[in-house]
Amino acid sequence: MTAAAPARRAHPCGRPVQLPGSLPHRPLRRPRAGSARGGGRYCFTQQQSKEQKEARLAHFVIMGCGRVGATLAHTLEDAGHSVAIIDQDDRAFRRLRAGFTGRKVTGVGFDRETLKQAGVADAYAFAAVSSGDNSNILATRVARETFHVPHVVARIYDPGRAEIYQRLGIPTVAAVRWSADQVLRRILPEQHLAGDFRDPSGRLVLAEVDLDPEWIGHPVTSIEKAAGIRVAYLTRFGEGMLPVAGTLYQDGDTVHAMLGVDRSTEVAHILAKSPAKES
Repeated sequence: MTAAAPARRAHPCGRPVQLPGSLPHRPLRRPRAGSARGGGRYCFTQQQSKEQKEARLAHFVIMGCGRVGATLAHTLEDAGHSVAIIDQDDRAFRRLRAGFTGRKVTGVGFDRETLKQAGVADAYAFAAVSSGDNSNILATRVARETFHVPHVVARIYDPGRAEIYQRLGIPTVAAVRWSADQVLRRILPEQHLAGDFRDPSGRLVLAEVDLDPEWIGHPVTSIEKAAGIRVAYLTRFGEGMLPVAGTLYQDGDTVHAMLGVDRSTEVAHILAKSPAKES
């Protein structure tokens, strides 16, 4: 029997409801039917606890109501999140479906007052997907540096500039390899453990894992031992690197690890906590 979809509710401050010491739930997915490799992506299971459903509720702000922005807004709203979308041309909001219940804010996306109207101070993530590279980068920096939004991403048309900003620590998606799914993977935490690759048996998945800041400075081997995973590679300053003996986890690193599909939630909870102190 399929569980009913979670009722939408507003949090008093608009922030995501999250259990102490845990990451938002990352549900498992089943293999897509007809996949040539017997793998591919997964579909969400619907058997989630009440706490796990509540943990997924968050507020997202999107700058740019083009086709990509509208797609993101609809996808996030369908997932039960609250959404605010910004565009300086109110006619752009015509791309939103008639039943869209999110906030529509007319204004310049990097203007602080406009961002405040969109509720960026309470946002879990901010995505700048307008048609202007400069506007997207500026808005992303304001969201992160002024309003301290924890997850940001900017759409960049120039691949060369995208690489530069990536090295500066600003997550970007170049238009030449653009898709709404790539943005969702950067702002929806439950997408990280969905993984891009898995073995033919479907038991192992290669996925990004999030770590508590207290892991910074610890050896990669200690992360593997604590969580029971194998770190495949790190992304550091926009470039992939293979960890070797003595490699330490640094601030800004993205960890890509192989883990059992059935342990994704367990791994997330382990790494969301500070490492155990040695006696």
